[in-house]
Amino acid sequence: MSIRDVYIVDAVRTPIGKFGGALASVRPDDLAAHVVRALVDRSPALDPARVDDVYFGDANGAGEDNRDVARMAVLLAGLPVTVPGVTVNRLCGSGLEAVIQAARAIALGDASVAIAGGVESMSRAPWVLQKPERAFPAGHQQLHSTTLGWRMTNPRMPAEWTVSLGEGAELVADKHGITREQQDAFALASHRKAAEAWAKGLYDDEVVPYAGVDLTRDECIRDTTSMEALAKLRPAFRTEGGTVTPGNSSPLNDGAAALLLVDEEGLRETGREPLARIRASAVTGIEPQLFGLGPVEAVRRALGKAGRSFADLTTFELNEAFAAQSLGCLAEWPELDPEIVNPRGGAVAIGHPLGASGARLAGSVAHQLAAAGSGTGLAALCIGVGQGLALVLER
Repeated sequence: MSIRDVYIVDAVRTPIGKFGGALASVRPDDLAAHVVRALVDRSPALDPARVDDVYFGDANGAGEDNRDVARMAVLLAGLPVTVPGVTVNRLCGSGLEAVIQAARAIALGDASVAIAGGVESMSRAPWVLQKPERAFPAGHQQLHSTTLGWRMTNPRMPAEWTVSLGEGAELVADKHGITREQQDAFALASHRKAAEAWAKGLYDDEVVPYAGVDLTRDECIRDTTSMEALAKLRPAFRTEGGTVTPGNSSPLNDGAAALLLVDEEGLRETGREPLARIRASAVTGIEPQLFGLGPVEAVRRALGKAGRSFADLTTFELNEAFAAQSLGCLAEWPELDPEIVNPRGGAVAIGHPLGASGARLAGSVAHQLAAAGSGTGLAALCIGVGQGLALVLER
């Protein structure tokens, strides 16, 4: 059996909304439907009935994004009811996992045309209540927020594995001697690069605003922030000696992203030039509390599968869950030129809607390669509970 080439024809995303912000009134299944519809509309030569499957990442899935949000997106977007949909969950890597699974199906000949993406509304993530162990309990019951992080933790899990995400970032800072000032400087650079990219119109080709919502740019970018302003913020996770703050961490966000993937036959049907070709991917595991370093080995393995090295990369989108974990990863890749990492800003500024971020990164790499005309790009994320995921693209 021959392995088919897989191309990314197009990639779109919503502007990323802040927690409780402009997109908080929009259901996650509607956000997902919006990017699916926009993606299809941008390839008018392609019959929507030719889409073999829709893969969507979704990290929480406890609220309005239940009942297979990928299938809900298909129906709400007005695609033919014959188009199926599947929702995947690899926590922060869910959107990129969706792209990888769609690409794998095409490569193996199980599909010719697929849509892959991700969605998250952290604003609308509900509180959940566990069922009592016995009927008619007399005492109070606890609600758990599904917005972010551990909840209803299995008591068999070792305590060192179940620290908060922020404490995990502090552990990476400890491991690599990363200072508060270094983290703040990284965050400041993220905001400046993102603001500059928007001012130059670099996101115009991929961002599709949601109709009826007054949001045309990523909502969390702070154009006027400074080292002095960031230095005033208190550590959020360690009261004594902490370095991780709200200013050098990714915020809570809402948003969606989607990509159109095809084989050679599907490419001909779109009548379009592809943005990039998928080359290789890899996933790895690490100790849960050191999740921030999850991409380190995943990136090395993906590059190895692609027959490429860090020197071959022209752009690298690394998800900035925390400045500390991003700097920790960069410290373990001395061969990598840090100047090519997140050239249009990263998640500290743009935002991190969990299930959508991986798709956003893959789409951004594809658009950057298309703009450059050639090159090799990489998208990678750290993942809570200790995993790393990476994807290599080429043009």
